[in-house]
Amino acid sequence: MTTTAPATKPTNPRFSSGPCAKPPTFSLDKLADAPLGRSHRAAVGKAKLLAAIETTRDVLGIPADYKIGIVPASDTGAYEMAMWNLLGERPVEMLAWESFGSGWVTDVVKQLKIEAKVTTADYGEIVNFADVNFDNDVCFTWNGTTSGVRVPSKDVIPSDRDGLTLCDATSAAFAMDLPWDRLDVTTFSWQKVLGGEGGHGVIILSPRAVARLESYTPAWPLPKIFRLTKGGALIDGIFTGATINTPSMLCVEDYLFALDWAKSVGGLTGLIARADANTGAINDFVAANDWIDFLAVDPATRSNTSVCLKFADDRIADGAAFAKAIAKRLEAENVALDVGAYRDAPAGLRIWCGATVETADIEAMLPWLAWAFDQEIQAQA
Repeated sequence: MTTTAPATKPTNPRFSSGPCAKPPTFSLDKLADAPLGRSHRAAVGKAKLLAAIETTRDVLGIPADYKIGIVPASDTGAYEMAMWNLLGERPVEMLAWESFGSGWVTDVVKQLKIEAKVTTADYGEIVNFADVNFDNDVCFTWNGTTSGVRVPSKDVIPSDRDGLTLCDATSAAFAMDLPWDRLDVTTFSWQKVLGGEGGHGVIILSPRAVARLESYTPAWPLPKIFRLTKGGALIDGIFTGATINTPSMLCVEDYLFALDWAKSVGGLTGLIARADANTGAINDFVAANDWIDFLAVDPATRSNTSVCLKFADDRIADGAAFAKAIAKRLEAENVALDVGAYRDAPAGLRIWCGATVETADIEAMLPWLAWAFDQEIQAQA
């Protein structure tokens, strides 16, 4: 029983799963070179946007023949853009094992009115990829941000498929080794693993996806903000720095800073190692405490970014109320902010372990979690 509050607190108590913690070296003066008050279509604006695109390619190891674009409305806008432009040419399979994947199912079935095959799994589980026909177009999240469950291996996606894969990778990019040869459309927002400012999305297209765009016209009208082609040809400017709408050059500068920081810690390999170290600290804590467990059932599918935890103690009468009380105590002590489970997810905690979080802060927070648990158990006794 932990009755005495720990002596050490995290230096940075921000463990939110989005927007996420800024890189440890961040300060506002790092953004001094932002071309504020200038047109994003001026040479300086286009150069910044192109630098963001090409540095993304460099850090993530994206093939040279893949197209990368900065688009409006965060990952949501990027993924909606992909679905509205590309789906409908062949049968569609929708895979969902958490709330965001379920949202894509709703949009395809109810908004686009496509008679898709829908395969779901409960929170903590994942679908059986052996049952998926990748000769169809397949939509899925790589990492379930609200369930802490991720695709276990690139091998579940065949390299010789006929259909396109549309992957929402918003809490996976920059923390997991994404297999570009298996992904035709990949989207993310830089407010996740790199802690960038919100509002902008990134869409990455394989040559196969570009070929589909240039050969297929959807049956439904496309809003201007979604259009990737004109006259049957890809609008190449989107992928060289001429964005669809006006971007925030301050946010772009922030992203460029984050990309430079990513390179300074060893690029993608270093970013993955940092996230793995953070998750490893939680894994050790869970192994040592039988009252808490991962929501993800199979260790092979456990996320190294959005780590979802559940309480496992017979003394807990109301799991949802208990989890909220724990999160409230941790926030009141300023040791862990925004760690409650997502509203649609099972009761518990969600601790962001992406690369911008320092392992020392995770290690300092965990004794406080044990303290808060004991305090709450005593309070309800």
